[in-house]
Amino acid sequence: MVERAPLNRLTDIDRFYWLLDELSQRIGGTRTLADLKRFRDWPSRGVYFFFEPSEFRSDSGRAPRVVRIGTHALGLGSHSTLRQRLGQHRGSLSGGGNHRGSIFRLLVGQALLAKGSLASCASWGVKGTAAKASTYLGIDRGQLVSGEAPVEQAVSAYLSSLPFLWVGVDDEPSPDSQRGFIERNVIGLLSNYGHAVIDPPSADWLGRASNRVRVLGSGLWNQQHVDEIYDPTFLGILESMVTTNYQTVGFERRG
Repeated sequence: MVERAPLNRLTDIDRFYWLLDELSQRIGGTRTLADLKRFRDWPSRGVYFFFEPSEFRSDSGRAPRVVRIGTHALGLGSHSTLRQRLGQHRGSLSGGGNHRGSIFRLLVGQALLAKGSLASCASWGVKGTAAKASTYLGIDRGQLVSGEAPVEQAVSAYLSSLPFLWVGVDDEPSPDSQRGFIERNVIGLLSNYGHAVIDPPSADWLGRASNRVRVLGSGLWNQQHVDEIYDPTFLGILESMVTTNYQTVGFERRG
C-alpha cells in the first residue's frame, strides 16, 4: 500500500507552531548557543528546534520558522546529553569547532563557502576526522586544521545567533525512542522535499547556497527524514511533553 501524505498538513504545521509558542512561554523563551554556559537547567535528553532571525513563515503565520530539528543519543548505550550535542553545534568558546562532529556545522560551512563569503577550503567535509582527511589529501594535519579554522569560526559566529527551543524527553537511548519519533516526524511535517511547498525559505536564506539537494528541497538544515511521510500522532506526544514537563496555568488543548 502506498503511503499518502496527511490532507491537513497545513493545519498540523499550525498546531506544531502553536505548541512551540506554548513551550516558549513555559520555559522562558528561546536561548542561543552562547547561553549553554549561563544556564544549568538543561534536561539530560531532548529534542531541539532552531530558528533563524531572518526566516519567517508565509503560510502558517508570520512568525519565525524552524530551520533545524535534532536530537541525540539514539544509539543503544549512548551517553551523550542534550547540552553536549548543542555544544558540538556551538563549537569552542574561542570560535573554533569541529564540523566533522556536527552535520549542522558542516552544512552551514559548505553553504558559506559556496556563497563566496569565505576563502575556498578544499578539505571542508572530507572524511570523518581531521587525521583521516589529512592522510587522504596528503597534507599535514596542522596545515589542514589551520586552513579550516576561518570557516569553523564563521560557522560558530553564524550559529551562535540562532535562537532555539528545546523540549525535554528523558527516555532511554534507542532508535525507537520518543525523541527519535518526534524528531523525524517534525522534519517530515516541515520539509518541502517532495511535498507541497508550505512556508518556503526566503530568497536570501543561506541554505539556498547549499549543494545538498535535500537542504535545498526541504528548506531545512536537515538531510535525514526530509522525504518521509510524517505521522500526525507525534503532535499528541509533543503536547504531552510540553504539558507534563513544563507546568503553567491556563493551557487549553488545541484540537
